[in-house]
Amino acid sequence: MEMKNDFDEVKILQPPLVQLNSPYPAGAYLSAFFRGQGLKTQWLDLSLELFLSLFSRSGLMTLFALSENAALKKAAFSEKAGDEATAFNLRRYISQKDAWIDWIDDIRSILNSGAGGGTAVSGRELCHRFIFSPYAPRGFRMQQFLDSLEREPTSDDARALASFALADLADYIAAAFDDNFALIRYAESLTINESHFSRIEKAVDSPVLNAFYRPILDGVEIHGKTLVCISAAFPGTFTAALYTGKYFKEKYGENVFVVLGGGFVNTELRGATDAALATYFDAMSFDRGYGSYFALFHQEPPLYKMRLFQKNGDAVTVVEPCDNAEAKQFEEEQTTRIVPDYSDIDFSRYPRLVDDANAMHRLWSDGAWLKAYLAHGCYWHKCAFCDVTLDYVCAYRMTDAKNLFAALYAQSQKNGVRGVHFVDEACPPVALASFAAENARCGTPLSCWGNVRFEKTFTRDLSDFIAAGGVIGVSGGIEIATGGGLDDIHKGTDIDSIVGSCAAFKEAGILVHSYMIYGYWEETPEMLIDSLETLRQFFALGLIDSAFYHKFVLTRHSRIYKEWQEGKYPRLKPIIPSDAGIFAQNGLHFEGEEKSARYEQGLNAAIDSWMHGNRLDENVRHFFPFKMPSPSISPDYVAQAIEHYEKRTAAERKSQISERNAMYWLGGKPILVAGGDGSRKKIIWTFMQSEEQIFLPSTLDGEQLCSLLYALRPQTVDAKARKAVLDCIPHKILQNFRGRGLCVLPAWSGVR
Repeated sequence: MEMKNDFDEVKILQPPLVQLNSPYPAGAYLSAFFRGQGLKTQWLDLSLELFLSLFSRSGLMTLFALSENAALKKAAFSEKAGDEATAFNLRRYISQKDAWIDWIDDIRSILNSGAGGGTAVSGRELCHRFIFSPYAPRGFRMQQFLDSLEREPTSDDARALASFALADLADYIAAAFDDNFALIRYAESLTINESHFSRIEKAVDSPVLNAFYRPILDGVEIHGKTLVCISAAFPGTFTAALYTGKYFKEKYGENVFVVLGGGFVNTELRGATDAALATYFDAMSFDRGYGSYFALFHQEPPLYKMRLFQKNGDAVTVVEPCDNAEAKQFEEEQTTRIVPDYSDIDFSRYPRLVDDANAMHRLWSDGAWLKAYLAHGCYWHKCAFCDVTLDYVCAYRMTDAKNLFAALYAQSQKNGVRGVHFVDEACPPVALASFAAENARCGTPLSCWGNVRFEKTFTRDLSDFIAAGGVIGVSGGIEIATGGGLDDIHKGTDIDSIVGSCAAFKEAGILVHSYMIYGYWEETPEMLIDSLETLRQFFALGLIDSAFYHKFVLTRHSRIYKEWQEGKYPRLKPIIPSDAGIFAQNGLHFEGEEKSARYEQGLNAAIDSWMHGNRLDENVRHFFPFKMPSPSISPDYVAQAIEHYEKRTAAERKSQISERNAMYWLGGKPILVAGGDGSRKKIIWTFMQSEEQIFLPSTLDGEQLCSLLYALRPQTVDAKARKAVLDCIPHKILQNFRGRGLCVLPAWSGVR
């Protein structure tokens, strides 16, 4: 097939299943890119379409018709095996199938209410009946949720109950119809654990994909020669991606050129050259894609960051990617200026799930989010466990935050979505502050959250400013919460800095989530228990709202693997498979890693308890059913770090304010109160829900001071206003407003 830009259209397809409340951002970026190249482009979120097809009245009617006999047989088998709980649950689904069918559209409308614009029917009026009616369906997760309430349920619990209803139905599908099914990330465990492509192919011919997904693909219209771009973001989307690619190649033949890309391709399939892939795709695009598609449109093979699978009869020729300076430069230019395009998405069709009461934890599933990055890659990219040699980490490029805000704000006005989720590896503080400034200047129409590095850059002033600019939550990696552990993984920060940034965020009203790691190859029980005790203190002192423990995975693209190849870490023993298959490309096992499995249950129990305010004063050893060492850190380890943070903050607020600083007034309107009884004049205002006041010397013009401070609001401030403040208000007086509404940012912040 000749490689040039003679495509009539582009179809961007997101196969199922990914996070349900918002589309994955790859399609938004590719839509913007292809439209920028003058191509007719359509982006389809097939993940949402499968969800809507399956979890609907007609979908459940089909599901029960296809699965009822199997469910009853499995129930009988379970009962004979002594598993009465499984037998009861399966029979309850069948007994209540009419209720499930009657309620499923209403369950969806309860979850859709308020999710963006559009014309979705409100489900609010159904909530009371869904909670209290004895004729509404119930599953194990739903009943467990209701039984866990320490109060009488109310109609406000309906969204949570509806979320668990979907989870219950997903359990039924996996048990009685398709054992690879999951509500998010279909057949993920199979893709992660299997190394041979021939075994993966068997899962492509699956019940859910054949019965529910194929009719969706039948409805995708192809006109003329079409470039079909399929994004496999996670292992759990790869099976459906295979199904999608094969469908279009078989149906349209030479009229389509099918390309697979996405995060799973970039990490696990970089070396995949199996000829069998030619049945499903014509090419694999790596990393950002802009350079590889530029090469596809304008150059002859071999192509930049694109592996080709060219079929000639039964023979397959694999053409490897090549370096190309022109394509690389084009990709860099696109990265810095492109903004995601969500014009194809109707956010009102996406459910908003409530799977946890924890406010921070809910951000991932509750709410509709415009996903975007402030910077591609990570500005640190040195952590030992991270894929530091891959483009998505090491190729750091910042975007124009001002341009990004303008584009997202315009789209929010059209689609009714007011939330932005920054999907950066780590949001650069400068870009985050710049975006917050643009948002604040417009009256803060957008709410934002995303991943950051917990570092000393995030002072109380900067945290106050980004909070005023719409930032509602941050997530970041602590990983191993000990000084030695942070050094081992080259985290580039320390406990004092992590505590200080978390304290600043929390004082500013920003929710905080922390990522943790266990099972690191040099980890000892003492290191683990010390890290857990440190995390307990973080929770107990109110520094973080939620957390999650990830098991350490050794990858071929990590810093630690590269250093192991150079002869470091003789105690690390990677297990290199002798028959490496298509999926044994990145994640590696190592000798002794199985020892950490025993800690998983205790770590998860601790996290779950602390996130909901329980067992915060309990000895961390009690979360494990086996003997663990006592923590070696002091009970006030984190409290001491908080004291250091408070001293640093106090010192910063005593520093001289200069014209190089950016000053902002984040408090309410200052009001001059003149004492009619001869008492001194004072200024009263509100800041962060508290009333503040300052008495003024008689020589100072109170009205002018109020006017000057109010002129420093983000919506109105300019260089003249700042200069007037410095010229007219004595520094000693001005310092009294620091931390009480007056925010001072250093020159490096880039905010003016």
